[in-house]
Amino acid sequence: MKNSIRLKGRLKFYFQSAIYMGCLLTLIDIGVFTLDVRAGFLLAAFVLVYFVTFCAIYFYTKPVLMNELISFATHYGQIQRRLLRDLSLPHALMDDQGRVIWTNKEFERIVHKEKGYNRSITTLFPCITKDKLPGRTGEDFVELELRYDENDYHVQLKKISLREMALNSDVMEPENYDGYLIAIYLFDQTALKIALREIDDQSLAVGLIYLDNYEEALESVEEVRRSLLIALIDRKVNKYINALDGIVKKLEKDKYLMVMRKRSMKQFQEARFDLLEEVKTVNIGNEMAVTISIGVGLDGLTYAQNYEFARTSIDLALGRGGDQAVLKTPENVVYYGGKSQQVEKSTRVKARVKAQALREIISTRDRVIIMGHRMADVDSFGAAIGIYRIAKTLEKKAHIVVNDVSSSVKPLVDLFKGNPDYEEDMIIGSPTAIELAGTNSVLVVVDVDKPSITECPELLKMCKAIVVLDHHRRGAETIENATLSYVEAYASSACEMVSEILQYIGDNIKVKPDEADCMYSGIMIDTNNFMTKTGVRTFEAAAFLRRNGADVTRVRKLFREDAEEYKARADAVSQAEIYKHSYAISICNSEDLQSPTIVGAQAANELLNIKGVKASFVLTDYQNQIYVSARSIDEVNVQIIMERLGGGGHMNIAGCQMEDMTITEAIVVLKNTIDVMLREGAIE
Repeated sequence: MKNSIRLKGRLKFYFQSAIYMGCLLTLIDIGVFTLDVRAGFLLAAFVLVYFVTFCAIYFYTKPVLMNELISFATHYGQIQRRLLRDLSLPHALMDDQGRVIWTNKEFERIVHKEKGYNRSITTLFPCITKDKLPGRTGEDFVELELRYDENDYHVQLKKISLREMALNSDVMEPENYDGYLIAIYLFDQTALKIALREIDDQSLAVGLIYLDNYEEALESVEEVRRSLLIALIDRKVNKYINALDGIVKKLEKDKYLMVMRKRSMKQFQEARFDLLEEVKTVNIGNEMAVTISIGVGLDGLTYAQNYEFARTSIDLALGRGGDQAVLKTPENVVYYGGKSQQVEKSTRVKARVKAQALREIISTRDRVIIMGHRMADVDSFGAAIGIYRIAKTLEKKAHIVVNDVSSSVKPLVDLFKGNPDYEEDMIIGSPTAIELAGTNSVLVVVDVDKPSITECPELLKMCKAIVVLDHHRRGAETIENATLSYVEAYASSACEMVSEILQYIGDNIKVKPDEADCMYSGIMIDTNNFMTKTGVRTFEAAAFLRRNGADVTRVRKLFREDAEEYKARADAVSQAEIYKHSYAISICNSEDLQSPTIVGAQAANELLNIKGVKASFVLTDYQNQIYVSARSIDEVNVQIIMERLGGGGHMNIAGCQMEDMTITEAIVVLKNTIDVMLREGAIE
């Protein structure tokens, strides 16, 4: 700034008004000269005296006036400064680097700092970093939320240009001012947030409680004591929900409706829905422990929507095997429990009903298109072959959609390709399937209920009639609007389910030996040679296939391994890391292997033979993705671990796919997930 102070605006006009009046008198004097010379000289003398007097007064009084102006400005600035310092709104000024240069008293009180604090704003509020400051974000105004010292604040950051400040000044001319300041304002939102949270905590949560094995539990106790068992269960459920200030009403003999505040539901969540375990303690001599499933709807726009969420949640809980709680909100679905293996039901009524429904659907259509999941495995292909046989028995044109034939499935596919007993278009790719699909086609989806990982997701939109046959526990993503859905989590494999359906589809059905081999292979692979997840119905399905020509020796020969695959599996087992003394984690090398993911799954099965290992995880880098195969025996539910990583499966057999990361990063993510779930108590 120059030494002289340049005035502007009204103040400048005020000081120069006398000069303007003198100039006006001069012009008048010129006019007077034309009328009367003597009067002109007289007026000229007056103008001369006027100018001399004005100049004398101006130059004599200007310093005094300037001093008065400066004194006034100083006092006015002090008043302004005092007002700003004492203002109840906490605010401060920073330079363009985010360093605090001025604060008011309220700001100092909040941050517990003395006047003159001139360090970076990040030292006070770590969330306000340099890259979030105005001027660096490309914006002149930034808003954000932060929590400090147990209070919630809405923060406004505003860029203040020094040049604009000079331009807006009424006293001083703008000079070459560069740079800018940043003003920060804190608005205390604590009371508002508390009020909003209180309102939110009072919102309604709706839940449904179903007894999973009501009939089976009653049959396991003497008839005279059955009413006592029911009364004890009712008392346990009512007492627990009432303690949470909720209401529970029995709808049917094995169904309850509960209503409670969201605050109480949070307590229920924090206890990880321990009512699941409480009910199991009811025992009056019943051989089978009673288990329940809980479905909860929360944060819906209306009470009716919360109830619909609860209905969806209970369906998911039952579809995943029961003995668990599912909480659904508009944003996501959260699972709790699910540590018990679902008890196999001895009755085949459901299988017979589903078989008859499937027969009716296929009979009314011209074409049957069958598909499994992406990168089809033996179970998926075997189940597809079983549905193909049903379609051919009903004299319908049928096609199986398979895009990539892995080394594990190739021996089965070769049984049908080039076989004169089967059509050339029996096995087709996705483009051909899309061309053939029409309004009068039925799409049968086997071994998968997740649209995104089906062999050809486009077919789900093109076919009006959709049938789903799956044995995996349901997740948040399911095939919607299926005409017929048969999902049984207790089944060992999709081939087991299809084998049961075959027995009820009709009397004239004949399964050929090659077809029986395929379905038998699916059961054998998914049960790890009948060692895991097998029940009475699993062996009955295998016996049915044996009667129809399945040969164990022939199947075993089909799945003899390549030497490179055997070595890769052995290497994965030998290099395994035992994490937390209980979790085996290893890497399967995918080089020179046709189906590295299958080898990884086999290695995961092998790792369970190590003493002390509760669960095993084998990671395979294949086709720019990390495939994780997870296995356990009975101590850890690997399904819920894989669901945290975006996958799913069964309690003992699960997997997921991870993208945009290296295999080392994937292992870190897996370990972190295990650590978090151990802290939460989700796994042991």
